[in-house]
Amino acid sequence: MDLSAINPVILVASLMVAATPILLAAVGELVVERSGVLNLGVEGMMITGAICGFAIAVETGSPTIGFLAAMAGGALLAMVFGVLTQFLLSNHVATGLALTLFGLGLSALLGQGYVGVRPPATPKMDFGPLSDLPVVGRIVFGHDLVVYASLLLVAGVWAFLRYTRAGLILRAVGESHDAAHALGYRVVTIRLLAIAFGGACAGLGGAYLSLIRVPQWTEGMTAGAGWIALALVVFASWRPWRVLVGAYLFGGVTVLQLNLQAAGAAVPVEILSMSPYLITILVLVIISSDRFGARLGAPASLGRVFHANR
Repeated sequence: MDLSAINPVILVASLMVAATPILLAAVGELVVERSGVLNLGVEGMMITGAICGFAIAVETGSPTIGFLAAMAGGALLAMVFGVLTQFLLSNHVATGLALTLFGLGLSALLGQGYVGVRPPATPKMDFGPLSDLPVVGRIVFGHDLVVYASLLLVAGVWAFLRYTRAGLILRAVGESHDAAHALGYRVVTIRLLAIAFGGACAGLGGAYLSLIRVPQWTEGMTAGAGWIALALVVFASWRPWRVLVGAYLFGGVTVLQLNLQAAGAAVPVEILSMSPYLITILVLVIISSDRFGARLGAPASLGRVFHANR
């Protein structure tokens, strides 16, 4: 095995790209869960966003319009979940699983004509001479707009939940929807807005996969990224900055196993390929123990059905 073939600078820069789709989906799901809603349909929303963004970008020639379409597609699918759980009072878990299955099937149908098609290139940000700086230039100033937008999104969600009145109301609804309703807050409306936001973030993450990370359309290309995003929310104890750390950890493991394969590591390819998922499961087992107090961070009303007349 030739470890000298692994460039640490490229490794770090690549892990930021690998982590971005998961980070986007996880931050959106964090907001949804802080409102008291458990949406297990992240995988379905991501794959729907992937094909919506890819198809629109190819047809219009504009990646920007493709990303917007992906956000709209993810939010629209999320609103199906919202109507079923908030108005028809269906079970959150069962509805989320059905949403994932529906999204996978719908994306396969919509993507039949786009297999093997190359999308328009998404340009990187131009920072001028800063991009040519050694080490820092490649890691910090060598990415596309969506990578920086994902970091701003984490900061924005953190500030929203911590410092704004709307964020306080959202957290109050997640902790006790009955008490929030008694105080006059529109629980269903607040949750629907959170669900739409989570769907838009998941759709954007899916489009990042199909338009930048890969870039091409392949059926089932999210390959469990939505489930990893769900796990990261638990790993982060429902805190935005921990989501960032968890996403970069997973992205680092993913990129590292690819580099080890390229370096000729004397380990079966199958073991290296499943290592990111094994690491995620291990981290979840550790962080979910009472010693680390992860359960204390879960919203009290998470997954509970709300009925205003109950």
